[in-house]
Amino acid sequence: MGTFKRGHADVLKWEQANLTADARQPVATGAAIPTAEAAVRMAWRAHLELAGPLARLGAQNEQLIAEGRWTALDPSLQRRVHDAGEVLEVAVQGRKAWIEAVAAQQVLKHQRDMLEAAQAASELGQRMVTVGNWSKLQLTPVQLAETNARMTLRRAQYAADRAQSSLIKTMGQMGLQDGFSLPEQLPAIPAQAMSEAELQPRAEAIRQQLPDAESLRNRALFRQSMNAYRSAHALALDSQGDVLKTREFITEETVLHYNGMLKSVWDLLDEVRNQSQATVAAIGAQRDFWIAETDLQWVLQGGAPDGFVSLGGSGGDAPAAAAH
Repeated sequence: MGTFKRGHADVLKWEQANLTADARQPVATGAAIPTAEAAVRMAWRAHLELAGPLARLGAQNEQLIAEGRWTALDPSLQRRVHDAGEVLEVAVQGRKAWIEAVAAQQVLKHQRDMLEAAQAASELGQRMVTVGNWSKLQLTPVQLAETNARMTLRRAQYAADRAQSSLIKTMGQMGLQDGFSLPEQLPAIPAQAMSEAELQPRAEAIRQQLPDAESLRNRALFRQSMNAYRSAHALALDSQGDVLKTREFITEETVLHYNGMLKSVWDLLDEVRNQSQATVAAIGAQRDFWIAETDLQWVLQGGAPDGFVSLGGSGGDAPAAAAH
């Protein structure tokens, strides 16, 4: 067993000592965008033509939009303030770009964890072949698992780089920033979703401000965005609640059994990968919720996304979100 003594700490020490250069590379360094509000304001600054509409909206409305509290806006705002729609649309773009970049960075970290566990298993398997406890055929599944983990990490790195590039473009910083410093995780999901009954009066008030054809279209978009929002909220709660908590419990029990010599190192390393996979899925669900929430708020201002978030996709890729 070499350096793999009985104890989870020793396995993790080996993993830390054997990280590849690619796995250690940070996602980005540069100016900080700590919140979605900061992202919205930076996106606005990239559009000089919005200075006038922002001034006409006033500080209070500007603050509500930047914070994502759009349901508190006057439904007649866009009719009364010329180019208010452009202000809102740029806010949608900034908010979504930030959400996707933060989520991609989170996913990248956990894909690294999965590679580390696969590397530890592969190293142990190689040692077992060397001392004659395993055949080369027995080693092949472990080697394939490491290769697959490395490929997945590269995809996650590419997705994170792509999300950063999109964020840089949205912020009007192409050629000026190589990447932004982002928070380690997305905001928490609210315990309760907004209900259709709560939002229906708002939707009706918006439709009264729209021409007939747009009003009919908005009615259909409201149903679609509400469905995406509620589904995304339920999935996010389940993935971060029952699924992740159960997986964390299994991991804790596996560590205890491993330390008590009731589980093998293979069981432990498999469970490290399983928990990382569950975490990646939870991040994807959390990201999808915030994208769906942004689309819903945009529809409730009369906006018309080209599509809605695709639920249940890979946590390592950007979502198939609505076009801006």
